[in-house]
Amino acid sequence: MSIMLSESAVSEVKKIMAERELVPETFLRMSILGGGCSGLQYSLGFDAGFDPKTDVRFEQNDGVFVVTEKKYDLHLDGTEIDYLDTPTARGFSIDNPNYPKGAGCAGCGGY
Repeated sequence: MSIMLSESAVSEVKKIMAERELVPETFLRMSILGGGCSGLQYSLGFDAGFDPKTDVRFEQNDGVFVVTEKKYDLHLDGTEIDYLDTPTARGFSIDNPNYPKGAGCAGCGGY
């Protein structure tokens, strides 16, 4: 089971952590907020509270860690987080191979 960050995502996470002067034990926490017509909704944030009973941790390049709750692990297996900075998009992008892209109902183009 794993969640992976691209090199650009690792770089951006490290940049944000340095700007906010976060403690070295800080990691990126990923959560699932729920589903909807367009699929799963994700949350990314910084945290320093790791509980091995309820959390799972994935080490990335240069000591950056991504943590999620064990209950989300199966749903997030193989998920890739990228950071985009282009003329048309800026921010983190999440690609989860476990769930189809786009909408799930006929009215939204899912069929």
